[in-house]
Amino acid sequence: MKTTLLLVEDEEGLADSLQTEFKIENMTVLWAKDGLDALAQFKAHADQIDLIILDWMLPRLDGFSVLRRIRRTSQVPIIMLTARDYIGDKVAGLTGGADDYLTKPFEMEELLARVAVALRHSHAGPQTAAVYHLDDLTVNTETKRVERHNQIVLLTPREYELLLALLTNQDQACTRDDLLNSVWGVDFQGQPNIVDVYVRELRAKIDTPDEKKLIHTVRGTGYMISDNVAAG
Repeated sequence: MKTTLLLVEDEEGLADSLQTEFKIENMTVLWAKDGLDALAQFKAHADQIDLIILDWMLPRLDGFSVLRRIRRTSQVPIIMLTARDYIGDKVAGLTGGADDYLTKPFEMEELLARVAVALRHSHAGPQTAAVYHLDDLTVNTETKRVERHNQIVLLTPREYELLLALLTNQDQACTRDDLLNSVWGVDFQGQPNIVDVYVRELRAKIDTPDEKKLIHTVRGTGYMISDNVAAG
């Protein structure tokens, strides 16, 4: 079964080049040349789209706004591909729900590798379905449903994988390298501090001010999930 990508890019020359490369890789490509077109295409083909490659600076509606709107209803993998290389923009894109962030100019081989990683993580799942319970947190790996205090918690695919990596090592300290390899893969080429960025976002959703803290920082090591307050 072919992979279907939604390419959101207003530079026609680059869009043509990318479409050619993806088609060589036996992928089906849908092209949107502005933000509103991207939302319309996603609405029309949401069930078929496996991954979105999204520029930030787009006509009519910027890529960050597109990202946030899609994240309201879907956890489809999204890679931002943009000339904005300021670290604040990268953090905003990743914490806003993007699974990866690649700046222009770029090498096609790197983009293809990141697409492969995103798709692999999207399709991968635990070999055996399980339900994790920790205090009032429940994670069902078959349905990928996350609840805290009987309320559904909406996570991005990467946040969910990070939570699962912590839960499978409950009460044990996980190093940043452990989490990086488990969630992003050993071939990840980005910055190691991406783990800290995602832990911060995961905490904001799991450990709300009114809830008992479950995600703890282990100084000099990394992070741990535990219902033992003394752990962190």
